[in-house]
Amino acid sequence: MAKPRVLTPRAEDFPRWYQDLIAKAELADNGPVRGTMVIRPYGYGLWERMQREMDDRIKETGAQNAYFPLLIPQSYLTKEADHVEGFAPELAVVTHGGGKELEEPAVVRPTSEMIINASFAKWVQSYRDLPLLINQWANVVRWELRPRLFLRTTEFLWQEGHTAHATYEEARDFAARIHRHVYADFMENVLAMDVLLGRKTPKERFAGAINTLTLEGMMGDGKALQMGTSHELGQNFAKAFNTRYLSKGGTEELVWQTSWGSTTRMIGALVMMHGDDNGLRVPPRLAATQVVVLAIKDDEAVLHKVREIGDVLKKAGIRVHVDDRTDIPFGRRAVDWELKGVPVRVEVGPRDLENGTAMLARRIPGGKTPVALESLVAVLPKILEEDQALLLAQSRERRQLRTTDVTTVAEALEATSEGGWARIPWATLGEAGENELAGHGVSVRCLLTPEGAVPDADDAAGNVAVVARAY
Repeated sequence: MAKPRVLTPRAEDFPRWYQDLIAKAELADNGPVRGTMVIRPYGYGLWERMQREMDDRIKETGAQNAYFPLLIPQSYLTKEADHVEGFAPELAVVTHGGGKELEEPAVVRPTSEMIINASFAKWVQSYRDLPLLINQWANVVRWELRPRLFLRTTEFLWQEGHTAHATYEEARDFAARIHRHVYADFMENVLAMDVLLGRKTPKERFAGAINTLTLEGMMGDGKALQMGTSHELGQNFAKAFNTRYLSKGGTEELVWQTSWGSTTRMIGALVMMHGDDNGLRVPPRLAATQVVVLAIKDDEAVLHKVREIGDVLKKAGIRVHVDDRTDIPFGRRAVDWELKGVPVRVEVGPRDLENGTAMLARRIPGGKTPVALESLVAVLPKILEEDQALLLAQSRERRQLRTTDVTTVAEALEATSEGGWARIPWATLGEAGENELAGHGVSVRCLLTPEGAVPDADDAAGNVAVVARAY
């Protein structure tokens, strides 16, 4: 008899599969206000691990965490024209508080450039105050017309970094450092996600920035997802808030700034990049539970052994969970852990005890094999690293196989309509071609050099545009 389907197959209906997986793996629910979400404990556990890994990398750059208000005076947003224009359609505005109409409406932060720059203008007086490197972990609100859990929600969680520097070069280099040594390192080495590092076109650039660096990932259906961005803000916000410092030479100078962010969207990317028809596949370095040890039957010797194995693995530095809920059928528990994407299951029953073995089920490559109980501590770390590398290799292979070099807009549209990305010379495409693609729901995800590196300028010779349909 065929095994009953737990999820809608990805090939049959990718959006429905995504929704099924988020619900059945207990990652999140829809909130009571349209576009909001409740992040359930298992989903929030993934975010906590992401926070921890990201926070360590951010602090290695010298940035410190702080917190700024959720509500921003509406007048602040009028200080930088491009910025307010870019966010105006998404703003949530508070007009009443304490039963009275407010003298000045307050905007619920869509991002914090404005409120943070008001503080920077007070804190920066001298070159000795620079660089000023600040990060905050917070929530933001952007009124979303077409919400989708984790990908586009009215409220989401993120980190946003904001810095001020004495020179353009320092700011440029810091934005690039965040781009590569914080974001790319984390996404490739922890999330096991292949990401393309590039430069946004002026059309796709962050509102108020002079340059935006992006990380783009290919999802399982061939669409792109922007995974994180790092912006050079130039002196636009410094001018708006008159953020100046006294230089060593005794002259007053405007600071140069950056901002950068990554969000809970990465959980959606985790689902769409690594998930399969059986559920999530969580990279071992990210997983809050790397190994689950399951008791197959309600047998005293089995229960004792699985708890003992759990203690031994925990002492060996493996993040382990013991599932001794024998009042729940074993098959149901195994399916639940498979849905949640725990990298390895160690299954122990009476017959396994007699043989001195456990059945080891690997979620990422699939398959089961018996393993001697005494060898688990030696075997599991190697398996976890193998499976981490396998996920990254699979995501990279997908992007490479589904990216096509083209020379015309028509060819680019054909490539992207078939569930892939296209590479086209920017000199051939240009702004006119970019606008034509946009009319068909295709965008320029980033610009690259011919060698695949991040260009130094929008119009650098040989720039290549990577185009795709995107979330």
